[in-house]
Amino acid sequence: MYAYLKGTLEYKFSDHIIIETGGIGYNVFYPAARISMLPPLGSEITVFTYTAVREDAMQLYGFDSMDDKELFCTLIAVSGVGPKAGMSLLSELTATQIRLAIIGGDIKALCKAQGVAKKTAERIIVDLKAKLNVDEDILKTQGTDMTAPASADQNEAVQALVALGYAAKDALAAVAKAIAENAEGTQEILKAALRYM
Repeated sequence: MYAYLKGTLEYKFSDHIIIETGGIGYNVFYPAARISMLPPLGSEITVFTYTAVREDAMQLYGFDSMDDKELFCTLIAVSGVGPKAGMSLLSELTATQIRLAIIGGDIKALCKAQGVAKKTAERIIVDLKAKLNVDEDILKTQGTDMTAPASADQNEAVQALVALGYAAKDALAAVAKAIAENAEGTQEILKAALRYM
């Protein structure tokens, strides 16, 4: 219904914000962990939105990037994953971390999100693992998100590869392929990832 809202950030709450545009205040659910990263009240912002329509409610869910919105739509297409669980995942993990967790079959990483039980995490992995493409989906993200894998071991492996002079996107792709092979621990992930460099 609405692709995005551009307006004034009027209020911040624990799980939603209110944006005023055209004299109307829109209540937009937003990843809780990212609300503190928004600019001060009164700032003009653009929020990409997804409209959820149910019998008893019509709700807006907001994201700071189109990539987050697209991943949210992919997640809620999985049976048993509703907008609240999708929002919880994007609040706990970045889009890149979610994709790496799915590709690597990392149930624990997905279960960090409130409301995502083991069975739900398994369903997400089974339904989406084949649909995600490391090169096209993960590597299209930019900025600090590029070096933010789902676990400390994966993060250390990416940082080690970057320290060796490899590009962050190449390091991230190699680590994603390594965890897809079930490599565990920094050394094992790094060793497996080096085969893809």
